[in-house]
Amino acid sequence: MEEENREIYLAFGVLKPDRPDRILKLTKPVSRGSFVLVEFPEGRKEVFIIKDYCYRFPFDLKDLPVVLRKANPKEISAFEKRRELEAKGKELCETFAKELALEMNLVDVECYFDKSKIIFYYTAEGRIDFRELVKQLARALRMRIEMRQIGVRNETALIGGLGICGKEFCCAQFLKNFASLSIKMAKDQGLILDPNKISGPCGRLLCCLSYEEALYQEFLSDLPRAGSKISLSGRNFRVIKYNFFQATATLESEEGGFYTVPITELKNYIIMETDDSEEGVKEWQG
Repeated sequence: MEEENREIYLAFGVLKPDRPDRILKLTKPVSRGSFVLVEFPEGRKEVFIIKDYCYRFPFDLKDLPVVLRKANPKEISAFEKRRELEAKGKELCETFAKELALEMNLVDVECYFDKSKIIFYYTAEGRIDFRELVKQLARALRMRIEMRQIGVRNETALIGGLGICGKEFCCAQFLKNFASLSIKMAKDQGLILDPNKISGPCGRLLCCLSYEEALYQEFLSDLPRAGSKISLSGRNFRVIKYNFFQATATLESEEGGFYTVPITELKNYIIMETDDSEEGVKEWQG
């Protein structure tokens, strides 16, 4: 097969059936379905199951978990027992939380490879007193308990799913450091400012808006913003929108005519009025 002759650097691995795939860095090829020992950048180790190979990854590989080797029988047995312990912990936590009338949503449970602790990931509107819950869980599981409150982005990363692009959520597969996002990024990229189009399932702006933002900023650095009124070759126009892929601009004249011109023709424009409002961008790009 062709893939057997290709050098494999990355693979999709899964921590457990209800978790999304993670992109893992390989030190040498391993077969699909293999149990492997993986080391995270922070030093923590975990056992994953290899699902498939990944041949393209446009981001820095240094922060990806690394496959150290195949897991041995003892590690595989411990892996399966920890999955059972997590299921038991989740059931107990939900029962105890209900009895204690705690307003929380338990998202996931994770037991560390060395069983040093078990983490309960949850979301809640505000702060919750977990002291009694932690005592009950520690008594039942005889382990160190950590209650970790997470935000909506982290919740989406844990649950996983498919984005509007048809691929797994970036936050679930590899993205762990969330970039600061702003509506300006969507405006720079000429996107329609529809929350349903530029927001992820977490309700926040799409993380991928930041991926090419630097390129768009460079493209726009010497150009008038969309919605601006300009004077060009003795005539007045309003900049309607840019086509970044064709390197063209759509202009509207004072007479109501529309013109598509190469951006190179905008070199000698004179700015007359700038419309930086979101409403202006919606009106002229819609």
